[in-house]
This record gives sequence, C-alpha cells and structure tokens, in this order.
Amino acid sequence: MEKDEIKNIIEVLLFITNTPISLEKFVEILEVDKENIIEALNELQKEYQNKPLMINEVAGGYIMSSRAEYHTWIKKLFKEKITYKLSQSALETLAIIAYKQPITRAEIEAIRGVDVSGVIETLLERKLIRVSGRKETLGRPLLYSTTPEFLKYFGLKDLGELPPWDKFVSLSPEETTQEIQNDNYNE
Repeated sequence: MEKDEIKNIIEVLLFITNTPISLEKFVEILEVDKENIIEALNELQKEYQNKPLMINEVAGGYIMSSRAEYHTWIKKLFKEKITYKLSQSALETLAIIAYKQPITRAEIEAIRGVDVSGVIETLLERKLIRVSGRKETLGRPLLYSTTPEFLKYFGLKDLGELPPWDKFVSLSPEETTQEIQNDNYNE
C-alpha cells in the first residue's frame, strides 16, 4: 500500500470516529507495519498544525478533534444538546482516584471527609471511573480506577501526564482551580 493511501485511510478513520484508535488497531485494519502508521500519523499531525482540526494522541490512541479556540462555535451548534460539567465534589473525588488508584470508597471518604457514594455513582455512569477489583481485606470492598474515557475527557495520553500531586497539596481550592486553568490554557 502506498504512503498517500495509508495517510488517506488513517485520516478518514480518525474523521468518522469519536473514540481514540490505537496503533495496534490501525495495523490490524490497514495490514501494514507500525512504522508506516507512525510515519503517516506524524505527517498528518504536521499537516493539521495550522488548521481548526488537530490529531491528538490521547487515551492510548489517536483522535481527530477541534482546536479550543473553536469550541464557542461548536457549542452554539449543539446548544440544545445536554452537556455536563463535573461538580467540585466530583472533580475532587476523581482527582483522588486518579492519583491513588486503585482505591476504595472508604479510603476516598477518609481523604475527603464526606460520603462519596453519590459522586462515585455519577462518575461510574459517565464512565470516568470503573470498578477495577476488590481489596483483599475484611469485607472485600470494591476498588476504583480511572478509565480511558477519563484520559480522553482530560486530553491525556496516559496518567503520567497528570501534574505532580504535591503541586496541588499546598494550594487552596481557589488556587488549585486557577492553576489547572492556567495549565490547560498554556498548552
């Protein structure tokens, strides 16, 4: 298969899906070696550098998405579609799970100091966390971990891209929110 054809197929596959496609999946679909896929993806990323769309590596795969400066216009198009934002308590709980996973509900509650049953249910419904097993202790409580959807939601390749935990520990909630916003706008 020729280089341009590989690029075109990858581009159309990224265009039609809203979930990240892994390198392995591209290899399986196109039946070419990984190096050709990587080369084509790199070329596509360069071609999309100055366009309103971009190709990102997130959640263990690649996805085509719009640039942040166009989100206002996209929201206007989909204004009737229900969007959801995470509450402060959901964000706090999600942060604890992301940094301490796998973790039990009781461990999360010990850190937050409040009941998190409802928040965990919401995060499970939104597929941002999952049950990843049971702790080998009395009562065998459920363990929670983040999902690929979590990585996609926050635009992360993997958990290694999370900012260091100690960066936020000493900040007030207001300072933490401002720091996260600054990090997101600076990228």
